[in-house]
Amino acid sequence: MNSEKLLNTLTERHHLKSTYLKRNVIIDCYVPMHLDSSAALPLLLINDGQDLPKMPFDELLDTQIQNGEIMPIFCVGIHCSADRKNEYGTAKVLDYKGRGTTALMYNFFVMQELLPFIRSHYSIYTFTEKSFAGFSLGGLSALDMVWNHAEEFSKVGIFSGSLWWRDVDQFDKAFDEKLNRIMHRQIEHDTYKPWLKFFFEVGTQDETNDRNDNGIIDSIDDTLGLISILHAKGYDRQSVAYLELQNGRHDVPTWALAFPTFLKWGWGR
Repeated sequence: MNSEKLLNTLTERHHLKSTYLKRNVIIDCYVPMHLDSSAALPLLLINDGQDLPKMPFDELLDTQIQNGEIMPIFCVGIHCSADRKNEYGTAKVLDYKGRGTTALMYNFFVMQELLPFIRSHYSIYTFTEKSFAGFSLGGLSALDMVWNHAEEFSKVGIFSGSLWWRDVDQFDKAFDEKLNRIMHRQIEHDTYKPWLKFFFEVGTQDETNDRNDNGIIDSIDDTLGLISILHAKGYDRQSVAYLELQNGRHDVPTWALAFPTFLKWGWGR
């Protein structure tokens, strides 16, 4: 990554040998520059970190800091595994194809290997807050991580989230979207965590599937369904943001368009 021309952000790549994941994990740290060593910073972890240079994320972040739109943020892009559908599932429940087998180990990696590395390597022993974001299946993973470790996190960004993740095949007669969408069920039946805030993005051309024939594509339907559950649970409109991009697709260029809105929502001046 070429970051020498940037005024406010330095990008550093690290390779972490994970005992839990049994692989080397590449992480890209987007480090705020020109800060006093005692300055308090928020931390944002981002799944699918290998896609961030395509935005390019470093320039996007640097521009917003330079323009005074957002406060300095310490961001970490976590590169995904080749076995993405197992690592980025839900930690407590496998999907109907048995996917998500290493999602719990990914939780352990983040909490017990990644966060301690960041603190020790950068001598940042506390952050003002910690948040997580992700795209598609990485968005599902980020939401699952934040919900299951709410004592550690405050915000989550879900871009084109794979909220369809289910434990019964949609073509099975027993499938009921009110019961079998794993993330929806988990949040609906779990305790209220009032400090959490949620940002959802979806594009009108994210997909074409409409499993219940209601005229709304599944990605929007699943997102709005989860937002309804959050509202019913007690989260108000200040806690849940929804961005629907006209002609937005399930791709990096669309998420790059949405990310500045997310950053201003979470860390705007």
